[in-house]
Amino acid sequence: MITLPKTDLRVHPLCLGGNVFGWSANQEESFAVLDAYVAAGGNFIDTADVYSEWKEGNVGGESETIIGHWMKARGNRDQLVIATKVAKLSKRPGLAAANIKAALDESLTRLQTTHVDLYYSHHDDQAVSLEETLGAHTAAIAAGKVRYIGASQHTAARLLEASQVSKANNFAQYVVLQDQYNLMERNPFESEQAAAVAQLGISTLPFYGLARGFLTGKYRPGVSVDSIRAGGIVDYQSEKGWKVIEILDLIAKNHNSSISAVSLAWLRANSAVSTPIASARTVEQLKEIMQVITLTPAEVAQLNEASL
Repeated sequence: MITLPKTDLRVHPLCLGGNVFGWSANQEESFAVLDAYVAAGGNFIDTADVYSEWKEGNVGGESETIIGHWMKARGNRDQLVIATKVAKLSKRPGLAAANIKAALDESLTRLQTTHVDLYYSHHDDQAVSLEETLGAHTAAIAAGKVRYIGASQHTAARLLEASQVSKANNFAQYVVLQDQYNLMERNPFESEQAAAVAQLGISTLPFYGLARGFLTGKYRPGVSVDSIRAGGIVDYQSEKGWKVIEILDLIAKNHNSSISAVSLAWLRANSAVSTPIASARTVEQLKEIMQVITLTPAEVAQLNEASL
């Protein structure tokens, strides 16, 4: 377990993404993955009110609902660190104070809990002042409904500005940045966000740590993959992408591990990263991402060079 900086949250080195629950995994399949995650020592689950509104017939909140049913059935809420988000659900858009209050209450109802451990601004809403947004988050913490707050998909400049606003107004501070970061998408994290995270002394929890599944190794030259995510990795199927997979293969053999585990280990090797986020539709997929290994400096350098 690791402690997220500026919090007392003790979490597993892999945060389980809940975006597949209610989308590509039904409730029974989701329960199986969640059970296996906890059985393997996991305790950190990430979701959002918008998951998975994009699926035909869904309205949003499906992932939270499944997680809520599972926690109630297992009676394990107190053993878990639960994160969810506000701003992207079509009926609860943005970061206005009234919307944050309403969206949070709805998330708590779906999750069947009195509080969430980490509550994210799911994207930067520049139509609303940071004073209003951070004030609303602070009120939620004071009410005992939220323990800590985080920012998702915020630029370095806005992260730093939010910190200044919090200090000036005695508001709660964002303690986590969540954004895309992986071997195939190294910027803007490395080019700008990492410095801001280091300056603020906060955590980074990258999403798409496996590049929408490309870095699991199931995609190979000339191989057709039946996946609802396959369309999102077309740009990775390039000379650079295949070189990264080749190096991942070699390192995975050295560690007797999955390619997924190596890809996530590369993220953890960055001192600005606390815990990567990855999701699994099946228990077999979960086993691949739950392996926690440590790369040598030479292995990190190999992957850095291949992924430039």
